[in-house]
Amino acid sequence: MQRIILLTIGWLAIVLGTLGILLPLLPTTPFMLLAAWCFARSSPRFHHWLLWCSPFGRYIRHWQQYRAVPPGTKGRAILLVILTFSFSIWFVHLFWLRIALGVMLALLVLFMLRMPVVTETTDDHKPR
Repeated sequence: MQRIILLTIGWLAIVLGTLGILLPLLPTTPFMLLAAWCFARSSPRFHHWLLWCSPFGRYIRHWQQYRAVPPGTKGRAILLVILTFSFSIWFVHLFWLRIALGVMLALLVLFMLRMPVVTETTDDHKPR
């Protein structure tokens, strides 16, 4: 029963994380890390797929090994967050909501700026 629950949560996290690519207030990374955690405890097959075959695998492996992001990722992520939040702020007409989005943007950018950046070693590309 626990395996089925973890698989369900893992796949739900994959779906929500994938939606987070398009929706600015839905975070992709925490959902993918949750999916990796659930799959590691319930399905070696899905865990292997997530780490080595999915588009998110490189980033998840890097985070699990170094607790850091690969070079270049931080800048692109910050730029994308600023663009998507700016788009939302531009089209929202409620002043208090613009302020709330601006505060969330500032906090998110500060968090992302504090994340460490570590380069990969060559043997990180081999499945274990």
